[in-house]
Amino acid sequence: MDADINFYFDPVCPFAWMTSKWVRQVQSQRDYTVDWRFISLRLINAEVDYDAQFPPEYEAGHTAGLRLLRVAARARAEHGREAMGPLYAAFGAHIFDSAPGPQDSRSEGELRERRGTREFVEPILAEAGLPLDLADALDDESWDLEIRQETDEALSLTGKDVGTPIIHFEPPAGVAFFGPVISRLPREESAVELWDHVVGLSRFPGFAELKRSLREQPQLVALGGDADRVGKQEDWHGGSRRQKK
Repeated sequence: MDADINFYFDPVCPFAWMTSKWVRQVQSQRDYTVDWRFISLRLINAEVDYDAQFPPEYEAGHTAGLRLLRVAARARAEHGREAMGPLYAAFGAHIFDSAPGPQDSRSEGELRERRGTREFVEPILAEAGLPLDLADALDDESWDLEIRQETDEALSLTGKDVGTPIIHFEPPAGVAFFGPVISRLPREESAVELWDHVVGLSRFPGFAELKRSLREQPQLVALGGDADRVGKQEDWHGGSRRQKK
């Protein structure tokens, strides 16, 4: 697929979701095509000791992300690349734009683990207009090779010390970067202006990095945020929430 933007996402990454919402804002105002591609945080961290390096709920979350990507890979194989935009939109809306019910007493780890189950996935597939039997791919590790290859493809464009999302601007000749990482969704009238600044940087062949590890918690309902409140600032050293530098 020839696209103006290749967007590599893991469906459980809140920053990827926030950036994807911004990209969709820009799409609505510019004639851009986006190829929604895969990058797995679980595969990136395959050799990492989660218990030692991450908060306790992260392994369950990253594993659920890999399981969802298996479903997406099968959906792409059987229904085409055009199915990825609506499916990712449905994943993100349910994961990040919906608050847990007031009677839900499950722990954060249990909530994240549930995202990799048929109970969670089947209603999303129905919402995206896709067959429910695609959920069979949740446990099908044969899709992991394709997901690994696409993850490696993304990292080959940026280098390995990155997270998600990765955006490849004007592929195949254009440059790719990790991010932009944003915690707030810009207003519609500001979305394209912000985009033009980012693309301007990406088109300069000598530009490599503009970075800070301090981030606001994303303004997403599932994280307790809203558009009228600035999220708590956290230090994401190394592009992640690893507990050790």
